[in-house]
Amino acid sequence: MTFARYAIFATMPEGQALEFCTSLLGWDSRSVRAVPHPRIDGLPMPIEQLTHTPRKYGLHATIKPPFRLAVGTSLEDLAKSIRQLCEDRTRVQFDGLSVTKLGGFLALTPQGDTAGVNALAADTVATLDAFRAPMSQAELDKRKRPNMPPQLLNNLEHWGYPHVMEAFKFHMTLTGKMPRKQAEQALSVLRPIIDPMLPKPFSITSMSLMGENQTGMFHEIQRFPFTQ
Repeated sequence: MTFARYAIFATMPEGQALEFCTSLLGWDSRSVRAVPHPRIDGLPMPIEQLTHTPRKYGLHATIKPPFRLAVGTSLEDLAKSIRQLCEDRTRVQFDGLSVTKLGGFLALTPQGDTAGVNALAADTVATLDAFRAPMSQAELDKRKRPNMPPQLLNNLEHWGYPHVMEAFKFHMTLTGKMPRKQAEQALSVLRPIIDPMLPKPFSITSMSLMGENQTGMFHEIQRFPFTQ
């Protein structure tokens, strides 16, 4: 299959939390199929609408944001480099995850020290950047925002995405953006359901190479476990 873009994600380990949050989003990127949503009462809008924006990615945390392959590189070489990056790498661990409100959307965010995952993300972005095709001027102009802080603008121009390096924040997106009251309502419903399912401590033991198909849905192409 030909993919339009690629990305490197961290995913949830097998278990109840993975299954529930995957069904919440309605897309399983591992088995590459749509899955039925759970029935949840009290949400501020239909669950299909609530999760429409993040659905195409599946449940994940972005480590290296989506990119087109650079001229002269190949998917095979990219996979080889990710494998090498994961060799001799020790699992990354923090205290746990919790459903929180980030701006206007809900996400699973880490509890405890995040220095390890921040270093993993920065290393991955930098090490694999030779595989990222440069943005066109039109793409750059489209992604710029009025009054973008200099750090984010520099990241966008240098790495192709603003929220990397020092601006990186590990999170697994669960919903699209909502007005404040709706986000608070969704949080009050989903946190008591999801938080008890989440593994504690939470460990990242692999990274996944993802591909975006022609309809915009992301597939897990290959998962690369850390060797320690």
